[in-house]
Amino acid sequence: MTGDLNDVAWSLTTRLFRKISGLLDPRIGRGMFNTFHVKYPLLRWPLDHLFHSEHFTLNSIKRLPSIGSDHFPLLISLSYNPVKGAHQKGLKADDEDYDRAKEISDKKGVSKEDVPQPNEEY
Repeated sequence: MTGDLNDVAWSLTTRLFRKISGLLDPRIGRGMFNTFHVKYPLLRWPLDHLFHSEHFTLNSIKRLPSIGSDHFPLLISLSYNPVKGAHQKGLKADDEDYDRAKEISDKKGVSKEDVPQPNEEY
């Protein structure tokens, strides 16, 4: 899962997402990779994210030079390697995490039905 999530890597909601999804953040232990804001070098933080399953391992991660956006591009190369990747450790959710996620979902008025389903033709 990747994108500009308008949420920093260390926020409670990003950690909650990582716990419940089981997805890994390839930046962990490798640096901040601040992608926003291009114009303010002293005020930058990681708003753009890529999370992957344990089936993948990181080859490389690099913040690229500005391309005219207010965000820097982030280049990440992954390899599909389920055997090697199985040794990667992510965060684990507990009952309190699931309760917190439900509380947030209820407060925002969203449900699983709001998530688009892939078209099976593709």
